Amino acid sequence: MLSIVVAKAKNNIIGKDNKLLWNLPEDLKHFKELTSGHTMIMGRKTFESLGRVLPNRKHIIFSQNPDFKVDDENVEVVHSLLQIQNLIEEKEEVFVIGGAMIYNFLMPYVKKMYVTEIEKDFEGDTFFPIIDSETWKETSREKGIRNEKNNLDYYFVTYERIK
Repeated sequence: MLSIVVAKAKNNIIGKDNKLLWNLPEDLKHFKELTSGHTMIMGRKTFESLGRVLPNRKHIIFSQNPDFKVDDENVEVVHSLLQIQNLIEEKEEVFVIGGAMIYNFLMPYVKKMYVTEIEKDFEGDTFFPIIDSETWKETSREKGIRNEKNNLDYYFVTYERIK
């Protein structure tokens, strides 16, 4: 089963110049708790923005470059949807972590979304698709901790596909 994990601004911005625009340690902790022990699917630019292979997770990287390779046993590079078809149909949760092109490409196959909704508009060059209430139902909403390290208002929101 495919699920999305994303942090997005109020205006659906998710980044600029291949970088996050905010620093929310609680959101990073939430991401780690969700994805540890699971498989993550991402685009090449998202992988490069991580700066390293994240521990205790399998990384599947979409790349249009047939020469792109990563020498790590926890990384698989794929070039087509066919190569991940079995993950879409699997019962275990597999997380799609970005970027925008990958979110849009895999959205029709996603059953659940874990969205950190940041209550502020940002300027950026990368957007998350609008969450259509006819397709998605909000099933939980938890206010994030605001403190000196997490200085924005945000919510951890879960959506499930209804059609």
